[in-house]
Amino acid sequence: MPAPSRSRLSLYLDLIRWNRPAGWLVCLWPTLSALWIASDGFPGWHLLAVFVLGTFLMRSAGCCVNDVADRDFDRHVKRTAARPVTTGAVSVKEALTVGALLALVSFGLVLTTNAAAIAWSVPAVLVAIAYPFSKRVIAMPQAVLGIAFNFGIVIAFAAVQGQVPAVAWWMWLGNLFWVLAYDTEYAMVDRDDDLKIGIKTSAITLGRFDVAAIVLFYLLFLAIWGVALAPYGLGPVYWLATGAALAQGVWHWTLIRHRTREGCFIAFRVNHWLGATVFAGIAGSYLLRQMTAN
Repeated sequence: MPAPSRSRLSLYLDLIRWNRPAGWLVCLWPTLSALWIASDGFPGWHLLAVFVLGTFLMRSAGCCVNDVADRDFDRHVKRTAARPVTTGAVSVKEALTVGALLALVSFGLVLTTNAAAIAWSVPAVLVAIAYPFSKRVIAMPQAVLGIAFNFGIVIAFAAVQGQVPAVAWWMWLGNLFWVLAYDTEYAMVDRDDDLKIGIKTSAITLGRFDVAAIVLFYLLFLAIWGVALAPYGLGPVYWLATGAALAQGVWHWTLIRHRTREGCFIAFRVNHWLGATVFAGIAGSYLLRQMTAN
Protein backbone atom coordinates (compact mmCIF):
# COMPACT_ATOMS: atom_id res chain seq x y z
CA MET A 1 0.00 0.00 0.00
CA PRO A 2 1.25 3.51 -0.76
CA ALA A 3 2.27 5.63 2.21
CA PRO A 4 -0.50 7.98 3.38
CA SER A 5 -0.08 11.57 2.24
CA ARG A 6 1.03 14.05 4.88
CA SER A 7 -0.69 17.33 5.67
CA ARG A 8 1.01 20.60 4.71
CA LEU A 9 1.28 21.50 8.39
CA SER A 10 3.10 18.25 9.13
CA LEU A 11 5.52 18.88 6.28
CA TYR A 12 6.13 22.48 7.34
CA LEU A 13 6.83 21.40 10.91
CA ASP A 14 9.32 18.90 9.54
CA LEU A 15 10.84 21.64 7.40
CA ILE A 16 11.56 23.86 10.42
CA ARG A 17 12.82 20.89 12.54
CA TRP A 18 9.98 21.28 15.03
CA ASN A 19 10.82 17.95 16.65
CA ARG A 20 14.55 18.76 16.87
CA PRO A 21 14.83 21.67 19.28
CA ALA A 22 18.59 21.39 19.81
CA GLY A 23 19.24 23.65 16.82
CA TRP A 24 17.40 26.65 18.21
CA LEU A 25 18.26 26.05 21.86
CA VAL A 26 21.98 26.42 21.15
CA CYS A 27 21.09 29.86 19.75
CA LEU A 28 18.80 30.72 22.65
CA TRP A 29 21.07 30.20 25.66
CA PRO A 30 23.89 32.59 24.68
CA THR A 31 21.30 35.15 23.59
CA LEU A 32 19.58 34.98 26.98
CA SER A 33 22.95 35.10 28.73
CA ALA A 34 23.71 38.34 26.89
CA LEU A 35 20.25 39.67 27.70
CA TRP A 36 20.78 39.08 31.43
CA ILE A 37 24.26 40.65 31.40
CA ALA A 38 23.06 43.67 29.42
CA SER A 39 20.10 44.14 31.78
CA ASP A 40 22.09 43.49 34.97
CA GLY A 41 19.58 40.77 35.78
CA PHE A 42 16.09 39.82 34.65
CA PRO A 43 15.34 41.84 31.46
CA GLY A 44 11.56 41.94 31.81
CA TRP A 45 8.88 39.82 30.19
CA HIS A 46 8.65 41.85 27.00
CA LEU A 47 12.31 41.44 25.99
CA LEU A 48 12.34 37.84 27.18
CA ALA A 49 9.39 37.01 24.94
CA VAL A 50 10.87 38.91 21.99
CA PHE A 51 14.17 37.04 22.13
CA VAL A 52 12.78 33.57 22.86
CA LEU A 53 10.21 33.77 20.06
CA GLY A 54 12.58 35.63 17.73
CA THR A 55 15.31 33.02 18.17
CA PHE A 56 12.93 30.17 17.40
CA LEU A 57 11.43 31.94 14.36
CA MET A 58 14.77 32.96 12.83
CA ARG A 59 16.29 29.54 13.28
CA SER A 60 13.19 28.04 11.64
CA ALA A 61 13.46 30.51 8.76
CA GLY A 62 17.12 29.59 8.41
CA CYS A 63 16.19 25.92 8.08
CA CYS A 64 13.93 26.80 5.14
CA VAL A 65 16.70 28.68 3.32
CA ASN A 66 19.27 26.01 4.16
CA ASP A 67 17.13 23.17 2.78
CA VAL A 68 16.49 25.04 -0.46
CA ALA A 69 20.18 25.84 -0.91
CA ASP A 70 21.27 22.27 -0.11
CA ARG A 71 18.47 20.32 -1.79
CA ASP A 72 20.74 18.84 -4.48
CA PHE A 73 23.38 17.85 -1.92
CA ASP A 74 21.03 16.56 0.78
CA ARG A 75 19.76 13.66 -1.32
CA HIS A 76 23.28 12.18 -1.20
CA VAL A 77 23.59 12.41 2.61
CA LYS A 78 22.04 9.66 4.72
CA ARG A 79 20.86 11.98 7.50
CA THR A 80 19.20 14.55 5.21
CA ALA A 81 17.88 12.53 2.26
CA ALA A 82 14.29 12.52 3.59
CA ARG A 83 13.96 16.28 4.16
CA PRO A 84 10.74 17.69 2.63
CA VAL A 85 12.40 19.96 0.07
CA THR A 86 14.88 17.27 -0.94
CA THR A 87 12.12 14.72 -1.58
CA GLY A 88 9.93 17.26 -3.37
CA ALA A 89 7.14 17.02 -0.80
CA VAL A 90 7.59 20.78 -0.24
CA SER A 91 8.43 22.94 -3.25
CA VAL A 92 11.23 25.50 -3.31
CA LYS A 93 8.66 28.29 -3.57
CA GLU A 94 6.72 26.94 -0.60
CA ALA A 95 9.83 26.62 1.56
CA LEU A 96 11.00 30.15 0.74
CA THR A 97 7.52 31.52 1.41
CA VAL A 98 7.39 29.84 4.82
CA GLY A 99 10.89 31.10 5.62
CA ALA A 100 10.03 34.66 4.55
CA LEU A 101 6.86 34.70 6.67
CA LEU A 102 8.72 33.45 9.73
CA ALA A 103 11.46 36.05 9.23
CA LEU A 104 8.87 38.82 8.85
CA VAL A 105 7.17 37.84 12.11
CA SER A 106 10.57 37.81 13.82
CA PHE A 107 11.35 41.26 12.40
CA GLY A 108 8.00 42.46 13.70
CA LEU A 109 9.11 41.42 17.19
CA VAL A 110 12.35 43.37 16.81
CA LEU A 111 10.34 46.45 15.81
CA THR A 112 8.95 46.52 19.36
CA THR A 113 12.45 47.18 20.77
CA ASN A 114 14.61 50.11 19.60
CA ALA A 115 16.44 51.54 16.60
CA ALA A 116 19.80 49.96 17.48
CA ALA A 117 18.36 46.46 17.68
CA ILE A 118 16.46 46.98 14.43
CA ALA A 119 19.63 48.13 12.68
CA TRP A 120 21.64 45.10 13.84
CA SER A 121 18.87 42.71 12.76
CA VAL A 122 19.50 43.55 9.09
CA PRO A 123 23.06 42.13 8.84
CA ALA A 124 21.90 39.23 11.02
CA VAL A 125 19.38 38.20 8.35
CA LEU A 126 21.90 38.68 5.52
CA VAL A 127 24.51 36.46 7.16
CA ALA A 128 21.87 33.80 7.92
CA ILE A 129 20.93 33.73 4.23
CA ALA A 130 24.59 33.58 3.16
CA TYR A 131 25.55 30.68 5.44
CA PRO A 132 24.18 27.75 3.36
CA PHE A 133 26.10 28.97 0.32
CA SER A 134 29.37 29.38 2.23
CA LYS A 135 29.76 25.59 2.31
CA ARG A 136 30.72 25.72 -1.34
CA VAL A 137 33.63 28.15 -0.99
CA ILE A 138 34.84 28.46 2.63
CA ALA A 139 36.96 25.77 4.27
CA MET A 140 35.25 26.24 7.65
CA PRO A 141 31.68 27.40 6.97
CA GLN A 142 30.90 26.68 10.63
CA ALA A 143 32.54 30.05 11.34
CA VAL A 144 29.91 31.74 9.15
CA LEU A 145 27.21 29.87 11.07
CA GLY A 146 28.77 31.14 14.27
CA ILE A 147 28.59 34.72 13.04
CA ALA A 148 24.93 34.24 12.16
CA PHE A 149 24.05 32.62 15.49
CA ASN A 150 26.04 35.21 17.47
CA PHE A 151 23.94 38.13 16.28
CA GLY A 152 21.52 37.27 19.09
CA ILE A 153 24.18 38.46 21.56
CA VAL A 154 24.71 41.71 19.68
CA ILE A 155 20.99 42.44 19.25
CA ALA A 156 20.32 41.66 22.93
CA PHE A 157 22.79 44.32 24.09
CA ALA A 158 21.50 46.76 21.49
CA ALA A 159 17.90 46.22 22.61
CA VAL A 160 18.72 46.87 26.27
CA GLN A 161 21.46 49.51 26.12
CA GLY A 162 21.03 51.08 22.70
CA GLN A 163 24.64 50.19 21.92
CA VAL A 164 26.98 47.20 21.70
CA PRO A 165 29.73 47.49 24.36
CA ALA A 166 33.07 45.69 24.38
CA VAL A 167 31.83 42.88 26.64
CA ALA A 168 29.25 41.95 23.98
CA TRP A 169 32.00 41.44 21.42
CA TRP A 170 34.05 39.34 23.83
CA MET A 171 30.98 37.19 24.46
CA TRP A 172 30.48 37.11 20.68
CA LEU A 173 34.05 35.82 20.18
CA GLY A 174 33.77 33.22 22.92
CA ASN A 175 30.48 31.94 21.59
CA LEU A 176 31.96 31.64 18.11
CA PHE A 177 34.26 28.94 19.49
CA TRP A 178 31.29 27.13 21.04
CA VAL A 179 29.53 27.10 17.67
CA LEU A 180 32.71 25.77 16.06
CA ALA A 181 32.78 23.01 18.68
CA TYR A 182 29.24 21.73 18.36
CA ASP A 183 28.87 22.25 14.62
CA THR A 184 32.13 20.43 13.95
CA GLU A 185 30.67 17.53 15.95
CA TYR A 186 27.62 17.79 13.68
CA ALA A 187 29.81 17.87 10.57
CA MET A 188 31.68 14.76 11.72
CA VAL A 189 28.41 12.81 11.38
CA ASP A 190 28.27 13.55 7.64
CA ARG A 191 31.98 13.66 6.83
CA ASP A 192 32.03 10.59 4.58
CA ASP A 193 29.05 11.81 2.57
CA ASP A 194 30.36 15.40 2.38
CA LEU A 195 33.71 14.21 1.01
CA LYS A 196 31.92 12.39 -1.81
CA ILE A 197 29.79 15.38 -2.87
CA GLY A 198 32.40 18.10 -2.40
CA ILE A 199 30.89 20.05 0.50
CA LYS A 200 33.39 21.94 2.66
CA THR A 201 33.15 21.55 6.45
CA SER A 202 35.35 22.10 9.48
CA ALA A 203 35.36 18.34 10.12
CA ILE A 204 37.03 17.82 6.74
CA THR A 205 39.37 20.81 7.02
CA LEU A 206 40.60 19.86 10.51
CA GLY A 207 41.14 16.23 9.50
CA ARG A 208 42.78 14.13 12.22
CA PHE A 209 42.96 17.17 14.50
CA ASP A 210 39.15 17.43 14.68
CA VAL A 211 38.72 16.01 18.19
CA ALA A 212 41.61 18.02 19.65
CA ALA A 213 40.28 21.18 17.99
CA ILE A 214 36.79 20.64 19.43
CA VAL A 215 38.20 20.26 22.94
CA LEU A 216 40.20 23.47 22.41
CA PHE A 217 37.10 25.28 21.14
CA TYR A 218 35.18 24.34 24.30
CA LEU A 219 38.03 25.57 26.47
CA LEU A 220 38.30 28.86 24.57
CA PHE A 221 34.56 29.46 24.84
CA LEU A 222 34.48 29.02 28.61
CA ALA A 223 37.78 30.86 29.17
CA ILE A 224 36.84 33.92 27.11
CA TRP A 225 33.43 34.20 28.76
CA GLY A 226 35.05 33.75 32.16
CA VAL A 227 37.50 36.60 31.58
CA ALA A 228 34.91 38.85 29.91
CA LEU A 229 32.35 38.40 32.71
CA ALA A 230 34.81 38.50 35.62
CA PRO A 231 34.28 42.28 36.16
CA TYR A 232 30.56 41.62 36.75
CA GLY A 233 31.32 39.76 39.98
CA LEU A 234 28.86 36.95 39.30
CA GLY A 235 30.31 34.88 42.10
CA PRO A 236 30.41 31.16 42.93
CA VAL A 237 27.14 30.24 41.21
CA TYR A 238 28.58 31.24 37.82
CA TRP A 239 31.91 29.54 38.43
CA LEU A 240 30.21 26.33 39.57
CA ALA A 241 28.15 26.41 36.38
CA THR A 242 31.32 26.96 34.35
CA GLY A 243 32.87 23.94 36.05
CA ALA A 244 29.78 21.88 35.22
CA ALA A 245 30.00 23.04 31.59
CA LEU A 246 33.67 22.06 31.53
CA ALA A 247 32.73 18.61 32.79
CA GLN A 248 30.22 18.34 29.95
CA GLY A 249 33.04 19.22 27.55
CA VAL A 250 34.99 16.24 28.90
CA TRP A 251 31.90 14.07 28.37
CA HIS A 252 31.73 15.28 24.77
CA TRP A 253 35.32 14.20 24.28
CA THR A 254 34.36 10.67 25.34
CA LEU A 255 31.48 10.72 22.84
CA ILE A 256 33.47 11.91 19.83
CA ARG A 257 36.97 10.51 20.34
CA HIS A 258 36.22 7.38 18.29
CA ARG A 259 34.52 9.50 15.58
CA THR A 260 31.46 7.27 15.27
CA ARG A 261 28.35 8.75 13.64
CA GLU A 262 26.27 7.84 16.66
CA GLY A 263 28.64 9.36 19.21
CA CYS A 264 29.14 12.58 17.27
CA PHE A 265 25.42 13.02 16.69
CA ILE A 266 24.62 12.48 20.37
CA ALA A 267 27.29 15.04 21.27
CA PHE A 268 25.68 17.61 19.00
CA ARG A 269 22.12 16.90 20.15
CA VAL A 270 22.93 17.35 23.85
CA ASN A 271 25.06 20.46 23.38
CA HIS A 272 22.25 22.78 24.35
CA TRP A 273 22.61 21.51 27.93
CA LEU A 274 26.08 23.01 28.06
CA GLY A 275 24.72 26.39 27.00
CA ALA A 276 21.81 26.04 29.43
CA THR A 277 24.27 25.35 32.24
CA VAL A 278 26.24 28.53 31.57
CA PHE A 279 23.04 30.58 31.34
CA ALA A 280 21.78 29.06 34.59
CA GLY A 281 25.00 30.19 36.24
CA ILE A 282 24.50 33.76 35.02
CA ALA A 283 20.78 33.97 35.82
CA GLY A 284 21.28 32.21 39.16
CA SER A 285 24.02 34.66 40.13
CA TYR A 286 21.76 37.65 39.55
CA LEU A 287 18.88 35.96 41.37
CA LEU A 288 21.08 35.22 44.38
CA ARG A 289 22.36 38.80 44.36
CA GLN A 290 18.80 40.12 44.37
CA MET A 291 17.74 37.77 47.17
CA THR A 292 20.68 38.72 49.39
CA ALA A 293 20.13 42.44 48.69
CA ASN A 294 16.57 42.14 49.96
